Amino acid sequence: MTSPVSRREFRQMLAPGAALLLPGVSNALAARIVADQGFPAAYVTGAGIANTYLGIPDNGLLTLTELVEHVAAIREVFPGPLIVDADTGFGNAVNVTRTVRLLERAGADALQIEDQAFPKRCGHFSGKEVVPAAEMVGKVKAAADARRDPDLLIIARTDAIAVEGYEAAITRAIAYRDAGADVTFVEAPTSMQQIADIPRRLHWPQLINIVLGGRTPELPNAKLKELGYAGVIYANIALQAAVKGMQAALAELWRKGHMGEAAKLAVDFAERQRLVGKDEFDALERKYAAER
Repeated sequence: MTSPVSRREFRQMLAPGAALLLPGVSNALAARIVADQGFPAAYVTGAGIANTYLGIPDNGLLTLTELVEHVAAIREVFPGPLIVDADTGFGNAVNVTRTVRLLERAGADALQIEDQAFPKRCGHFSGKEVVPAAEMVGKVKAAADARRDPDLLIIARTDAIAVEGYEAAITRAIAYRDAGADVTFVEAPTSMQQIADIPRRLHWPQLINIVLGGRTPELPNAKLKELGYAGVIYANIALQAAVKGMQAALAELWRKGHMGEAAKLAVDFAERQRLVGKDEFDALERKYAAER
């Protein structure tokens, strides 16, 4: 599936002040649910894939091949633009070139690359390290050069606040913009002052990542629009809610030995089939069924 929204149109959607909500998806089912709820775009979360596919933390162990396979599956069912979390680009600037080409071919409309040292950590973990700014500048240049479609968005994320301080993070974001990034993303601001200051000083599109329980305070979407953010990532709200739902349902099953009234904790069989498009597959079977 290709998005009915072109990459050029997505650039216009992701404009300063849009505060476009970008829910995270870690698999194709989550992507179907995001689309069903009416969200026009989504964020393919590396942390979510690490958690759901491998059952491990977001600590840099997800491979490029695994990410590409997930993006292709999500692209098949999600009708809108996809921002893909490409971690550190899976190596140096030369590796970034291959990363961009594979993920663009798999269906990404925007690629996010960060300046952490490998192995990276979740942006809201402690103990992060960043590569020299000059090394990340080379990666950004490589990403911009490698894209086949000039409208593929290159998003440069900096994790420098926790390592080098806020001013260093702003300086890095400016350097990454100068190197060819279309969007920058100063990860994990820790105060309302920092949140307000980022788009005031960086006049091109900015992303903010809201992690429930993380380092960045949550603000209403209307306030983030007013401040000038282009996009608001909720990378793992769907995953966290799903985990809570699974815990609640399975706790009831373990306690009672059957579901009974607790079945209301789950969607029913018909709704599950609707979400995965069973009617479409039934129609295909009827269309191509051999006459008897």
